[in-house]
Amino acid sequence: MPGVLVAAWALLAAAFLAALLLRRRAPAWRPGHGHGHGGVGFSGVGFSGVVSGLFQDLIRYGKTKGDCGQRPAWLRLLQVPKRWFTHFYVVSVLWNGFLLIWLFRAEFLRGSLPSWIQYVHRALGRDSQSEDTGNEDFSAFLVLLLLWLHSCRRLAECLWTSVFSNGVIHIVQYCFGLAYYITVGSTVLCQVPTNVRNGKELSVQICWYHIVGVMMYIWASLHQHKCLVILANLRKSKSGKVVSLSHSVPFGDWFERVSCPHYFAELLIYVSMGIVLGFHNVTWWCVVMYVLFNQALAAVLCHEFYQKNFSSYPKHRKAFIPFVF
Repeated sequence: MPGVLVAAWALLAAAFLAALLLRRRAPAWRPGHGHGHGGVGFSGVGFSGVVSGLFQDLIRYGKTKGDCGQRPAWLRLLQVPKRWFTHFYVVSVLWNGFLLIWLFRAEFLRGSLPSWIQYVHRALGRDSQSEDTGNEDFSAFLVLLLLWLHSCRRLAECLWTSVFSNGVIHIVQYCFGLAYYITVGSTVLCQVPTNVRNGKELSVQICWYHIVGVMMYIWASLHQHKCLVILANLRKSKSGKVVSLSHSVPFGDWFERVSCPHYFAELLIYVSMGIVLGFHNVTWWCVVMYVLFNQALAAVLCHEFYQKNFSSYPKHRKAFIPFVF
C-alpha cells in the first residue's frame, strides 16, 4: 500500500476538519483600519487579525466571500472568477483520460505502463513486483473510468447548465483545485501493480461490490445533476434565458432536506468508488475522508449564508447530510 499517499490524504482530511472546527473562531476583516488605496491594511488590525482574515479568505469562495468583510486591496488582487471552476474539469478530463488510456492498454492489450508512471509508483511506495490480489487492477480501472465520466459530466454542466455569478475564489484555491484532479486520478492508478497483468491472459471477474458501487454512483450522479439544474433554473426564465445573477432559496429534490445536496451527492459518488474498490482500500477511504470534510466545510458556509440572508429560510434543513449534519 502506498503509505505516502495514505499519509498525504489523511493530512489533507485533518486540515479541512480543523478548518471546519475553526471557521467561526476566526474574525473577518474589519473596515476602517486601512491605509487608503481603497482597501484595508495592516494598521490597527494586528498580526492575529491578518492571519484570521487570510484564513477566512482561503476557506470561502463565491457567495460566502461576503462574510469576510471588506478585504484589503492587495488581497483582492489574488482572486479569480469562480467560473474558472470549469478549468478543474478540463484538466481532469484530459489528465484522467490520459491515465485511463494507459491503464486500458495495460489491462486489456497486454501493454505496460510508461516508465515514468512506474517511477511514481515506486516513489509512493508501491512494490513494482507486487501481484494483483482479488481483481484489484480491474477495480482500479473501473474507478478511474467512473472518475473520468464524473469529470466529463461536471464539465458539461459547467459549460451548458450552471449559471455562474460574479463570485470569486482565491488563487490558492484555484491552484489547489487543479492539483487535486491530477492527484486523485494518479492515486487511483497507484492502486494497481506497475506490471499489472505481467503478460497473463485477461480474466475480468465482475463482483457484487462492483455492481453495488456503480448503481450507487449512478443514483448519486443523477441527483447531483438534478440539484445543479434546480440551482441554475433559479437564475433563468421559463424560456431558459438568464435573467438574474442573484441568490435565491432553492426547493425540490434533496434541497428539501439539506442546503447543499450537490455536495452531499459528491460525497456519495466518492463513497461509491470506495465500494467498487472492494471496501478494503485504505488509501481511497482517506480520499473519502478528505472529500467529507472539504464538502462539509463548503456546505456549512453556504448554509450559514442562507440563514443569514433569508429570514424565512426553512429551519428543518440541515447543511450537508440529511437529518444528521
